[in-house]
Amino acid sequence: MTFSPESSGFVQVRGAREHNLKDISVSIPRDALVVFTGVSGSGKSSLAFGTLYAEAQRRYLESVSPYARRLFHQVGAPNVDAIHGLPPAVALQQQRGAPTARSSVGSVTTLSNLLRMLYSRAGEYPEGQEIVYAEGFSPNTPEGACPGCHGLGHVYEVTEASMVPDPSLTIRERAVAAWPQAWGGQNQRDILVTLGIDVDVPWRDLPQSTRDWILFTDEQPVVPVYPGLTPEETRQAAERKLSPSYMGTFSSARRHVMHTFAHSESAAMRRRVQRYMIATQCLVCHGKRLRHEALAVTFAGYDITEFSRLPLKQVAELLRPYVEGKERGHTQRADRHPEQVIAQRRMAEDLAARLEVLLNLGLGYLQLERSTPTLSPGELQRLRLGTQLYSNLFGVVYVLDEPSAGLHPADTEALLAALDGLKVAGNSLFVVEHDLNVIRRADWLVDVGPAAGEQGGEILYSGPPKGLRKVTTSQTARYLFREERAELHEPRAPSGWLELSRVTRNNLSKLSVRFPLGVLTAVTGVSGSGKSTLVSQVLVDTLMAHFGQKVISEDEEDAEDTSPVTVAQLGGNLASLARLVRVDQKPIGRTPRSNMATYTGLLDHVRKLFAATPLAKKRKYSAGRFSFNVKGGRCEHCQGEGWVMVELLFLPSVYAPCPVCHGARYDATTLEVEYQGKNIAEVLGMTVDTAWDFFRDDPLVFRTLNTLREVGLSYLRLGQPATELSGGEAQRIKLATELQRNGRGTSIYVLDEPTTGLHPADVQLLIRQLTRLVDTGNTVITVEHDMQVVASSDWVIDIGPGAGDEGGQIVAQGTPREVAQARRSRTAPYLAQALGID
Repeated sequence: MTFSPESSGFVQVRGAREHNLKDISVSIPRDALVVFTGVSGSGKSSLAFGTLYAEAQRRYLESVSPYARRLFHQVGAPNVDAIHGLPPAVALQQQRGAPTARSSVGSVTTLSNLLRMLYSRAGEYPEGQEIVYAEGFSPNTPEGACPGCHGLGHVYEVTEASMVPDPSLTIRERAVAAWPQAWGGQNQRDILVTLGIDVDVPWRDLPQSTRDWILFTDEQPVVPVYPGLTPEETRQAAERKLSPSYMGTFSSARRHVMHTFAHSESAAMRRRVQRYMIATQCLVCHGKRLRHEALAVTFAGYDITEFSRLPLKQVAELLRPYVEGKERGHTQRADRHPEQVIAQRRMAEDLAARLEVLLNLGLGYLQLERSTPTLSPGELQRLRLGTQLYSNLFGVVYVLDEPSAGLHPADTEALLAALDGLKVAGNSLFVVEHDLNVIRRADWLVDVGPAAGEQGGEILYSGPPKGLRKVTTSQTARYLFREERAELHEPRAPSGWLELSRVTRNNLSKLSVRFPLGVLTAVTGVSGSGKSTLVSQVLVDTLMAHFGQKVISEDEEDAEDTSPVTVAQLGGNLASLARLVRVDQKPIGRTPRSNMATYTGLLDHVRKLFAATPLAKKRKYSAGRFSFNVKGGRCEHCQGEGWVMVELLFLPSVYAPCPVCHGARYDATTLEVEYQGKNIAEVLGMTVDTAWDFFRDDPLVFRTLNTLREVGLSYLRLGQPATELSGGEAQRIKLATELQRNGRGTSIYVLDEPTTGLHPADVQLLIRQLTRLVDTGNTVITVEHDMQVVASSDWVIDIGPGAGDEGGQIVAQGTPREVAQARRSRTAPYLAQALGID
């Protein structure tokens, strides 16, 4: 396919300076599959999303009323001189699942809306029942939600055992763990002293009636409180009616837990009290979330909840007879209710057509009811892509962020076919991608680089793929044209084995599997085969229970997440293992105050260096003076944020540098302290590469920076907010934090797709770091689709053979070469290619 400005039309970008782009100009063809390549952090996304999509959205919103404009998430105007020939754009970016369990596959794809209409208008009603309107089939509406559980499917209750985990403790020793910590809990204990309850005997020795009242009463007596006095002194003070410190209101443990969970605006508080609650299936709807009237209506023999729990491929099969007018009883129904049959067929046709798109994208194993927090970013993006494919838009630019993320090479073919469909329909595709199979299918490549961060931001090449071969500065070219291959080695021998028996969860049923210890294991399989269920869920839950680690991490799990913990039977050589380390893609912090320097501990060392300078000693500044999170050295105008938000009502809110500290985050006197000619704000503004040179003479700081470079993060700024980091970057920061520790070789590391967002050159860096962990005696188990990593591993466990109920079995296991020759494995041909086996 050839392009020229006359025949096809080009998007002309002039003077783009967004993020690290260096005043670049480039021409990109429309009506083509254009792939933006380059190492991680080179500036690809700054060009595709930060410049092209941002400008397309800005232009569109200019035509929208000011009121409607407020409803959009506006990305702001890009830093660019001019863009010509840019059509309207739709962005499909990598996003984590929505934080609420009420969001599902059905709601993301809008299939649930159509299904509710189908049940309302064409469902089988019991004799004499009135029609249930579409909203009555939604658990998220007052009309549809089960009155027993408010549409959640489960109810929460508390028990004595859940709120008092250790009955050998006294009340003074915080036996009632469900009460608040700090003053709130102390207040309740002081109130009990006033009420004459013995707070110094073990909980189990109190009368049952007293225990029940403390935990479950709805009474809220108000009594005088005398903190600091002994029980006897409190009794005497009350008898003499001495003035109390204050009047305290008693609240039972259950009342505190339930009220906090229902009304607190703090997610952390809700997570804390949820630990003392037990979720049980609602007895009214039996977990189906809907009112009885809605559940009484059936279609194809299923109520709407049962229908929503079927795999999408099975739903498509069920709909086929209705689309063809061949369902049972069709003739009789057509005679009695012809309008109902017409409505049924039209809705079934629409549902079937939408489902076909999703099946072609390899998502037939999902269910409509599957909640979005349980989806991978790749699955979520493909669902949204499927919705766009069905919409049949024309003349649009689709900007996609790594659509192959989370995809097995076999599933990438279906993705490429879908992208071809969008292009044939008259659209342009601008794709940020690292997958070589997608890059090879491009009509046009824009390679950005040559390196990351400040060493990137230049256009190395823009043209048909074959022309990239001549660009010697391109790291993409070396891998695209097979000049670089995975660094292969003779697989290491395991030091022992870890065994999981009778694993049953999702599509895994009574599965038994052995993981080798002391080596690097890659768990492979097509998307949806059960890899993450086995490793990131069951293996992690089981090992955490074995090591006595918390199964739910308070700062990461959502308060509404009720997914079960699955602990399988564990066996093997466990004596050599001391702890589990999960290196996942969850954020390293939820606010801009958290950053790479604070997470890795690097900032602690840097602050001590500043506190040790002569000026800091003279002024008696401690290391805390150089923290922007506490009073003392931070700028109080912006409270250490560095930015202030300006609300513009109908336009996107603008974040402007603080007018006092000008973005430095610290006050003027703190910034007067310098270490080797730089103040603390200037140090936090350095990239890892720059800081690596700057701190070369300090072993502690240098070691951390060196590790961050080795995992491919040389381009990040030390103070870059956690909210600006991708999941892959957050995962590599966690990995670097582990690598800099002096490990004893007794840890087991579990990673889920650590190559997400990585260029093949960066994948090689990652492989070296994983090898380092193994060389020091640790065990590394990674769920992975990237064949570079799989080929470089010591052991491969391939799950499949298909997705959903067609997966969940071990298809092959052994060394990479052994698995590459397994006939049933869909991974084998791609692994053989990576190994250079014909």
